[in-house]
Amino acid sequence: MSEFGPDVTINKAAYLHPSALIYGKVSIEKGASLWPYTVIRAESKEVMIGEYSNIQDFVMIHIGESTGTIVGSHCSITHHCTLHGCTIGDNCLIGINTTIMDGCVIGDNCIVAGHCFLKEGTIIPDNSIVMGTPGKVVRTQNNYARCRLNAFMYYRNALAFTRGEHREWASEDCLMEMQREIGKLQKEQTALEQKSSV
Repeated sequence: MSEFGPDVTINKAAYLHPSALIYGKVSIEKGASLWPYTVIRAESKEVMIGEYSNIQDFVMIHIGESTGTIVGSHCSITHHCTLHGCTIGDNCLIGINTTIMDGCVIGDNCIVAGHCFLKEGTIIPDNSIVMGTPGKVVRTQNNYARCRLNAFMYYRNALAFTRGEHREWASEDCLMEMQREIGKLQKEQTALEQKSSV
């Protein structure tokens, strides 16, 4: 694990790659992971990474002029994304090479497709699929199970990497656990949908 400044709080993160760079007021919560060449800077506002979220290779996270950056729990911020002064809800997947600008708010259970650009102040409701430049909602769909599964797989991978094991996803044990997790998450999603429709 790398050494960071006094304003960085690491709360039982699963894995921080040695090349990850973190500066300013940043908190990284339980089970979260930072992968190769991630950069987080928070010189004025604050950056918060929620529980069991993964910040993948070459992601850049910075604060906006008047807004910090918050990533909820069980999120996947995939390769080469830029988050700049925005808020990401719980259980979201942000696709490869997406840019999300100052003041944007992404609701819970959302998928933002790869290569999207969300201009300043964009508001995305819960359970949305977003595509395009500028990014727009193209479909409403509860993505809870899908996004949680991706975060679960990255959490397992993070634990494996801390042991020096780099082929977790090819293991029989991992594949079996993934199948069990799919069933559990689908039940959870159905229960949430039924609760919200009452």
